[in-house]
Amino acid sequence: MRSLTRSVVALCLLVGACSPAAEPTTTTSSTIPTTSTTSTVATTTTTALPSDLSPLTGLPVSDPELIQRQVLAVKIDNHPQAVPQSGVEQADVVIEMLVEGITRFLTLWLESDSGYLGPMRSGRPTDATLLAPLNHPTFARSGAQDWVQTFISNRDVHQVGEIGGDATFRVSHRSSPHNLYVSTIALREWADARGYPSDPPDPIWEFGPLPSSARPASHVRLDFNRNIVEWTWDEDEGLWLRTAYNRDSMWIDRDGKTGRLGAPVLVAFEVEMYQATPDDGQVGTPVPASKTTGTGRAWVLADGRVVEGTWKRPDEKAGWFVLEDPSGNTIPIPPGRPWISLVPATGGLTYEP
Repeated sequence: MRSLTRSVVALCLLVGACSPAAEPTTTTSSTIPTTSTTSTVATTTTTALPSDLSPLTGLPVSDPELIQRQVLAVKIDNHPQAVPQSGVEQADVVIEMLVEGITRFLTLWLESDSGYLGPMRSGRPTDATLLAPLNHPTFARSGAQDWVQTFISNRDVHQVGEIGGDATFRVSHRSSPHNLYVSTIALREWADARGYPSDPPDPIWEFGPLPSSARPASHVRLDFNRNIVEWTWDEDEGLWLRTAYNRDSMWIDRDGKTGRLGAPVLVAFEVEMYQATPDDGQVGTPVPASKTTGTGRAWVLADGRVVEGTWKRPDEKAGWFVLEDPSGNTIPIPPGRPWISLVPATGGLTYEP
């Protein structure tokens, strides 16, 4: 694993996703099977990519037709009773954000699919602000207040709830509401049958190796308002290994097999939190939200190194986040399946060399 990582780390880094979990009874390999061994990646920009590179990860794909599909987004539970989650480690992109006292994950699917993903939970306004520039994606969530659903729909995001059949199903080994699972394959079929747009998104940012000025980093600590997530660089595995609440983060599949989750690439944005409220005339209660426009501190971590800078995004329709170093140069994101953290400014990120 180490030799593979060293040979392609500047070009094709993989990433998984994770969540705090109780200690499992059975564990298997910590390696997440998400990387491609292709070693040639063309120079990329945020406006165009070769037809065989994913606009979400910058990685070569085995079948270019897979990245001509729409983006499917699924909201994932992160309550203590919902871990370890299933299928999250297979997502093309995972975004972690603070909700009511805990974090949840927004998973994005373009090239990849999972037949056993969950638990799925409800949507929030922050989801819509992130999904808006992804070319009319389909968003699967277990529910949301009526005003939140309107907020999401107004951003050209198609929504899917609990529709049953093969697409969404309840499992018996967990209690409600932490027992709703989905198949992204069946969800795509459901969306296609209803004529939802199937156009792929533009590249979400510039892909490329970290600059030579990147500093050493061995340990990262993110504070989601007293929900602590830590990542430790494992030189042998070539992965950041995740812990939360002093426990290893794990995944579990349909057959009960589990594994430790690791992420070769981390991206973190420091964001302001606010209370999103219904518009005048709408009924509902406020919910916590992350401000995803404006500017803030940013970190990109890969290969045991870190680059600090700022993120900028003038408005939701202007596209995704632009990352710049202190000199105003664009910070490229190493190709790979990114794990993105929206860290509250009241908490923040620290790291050790």
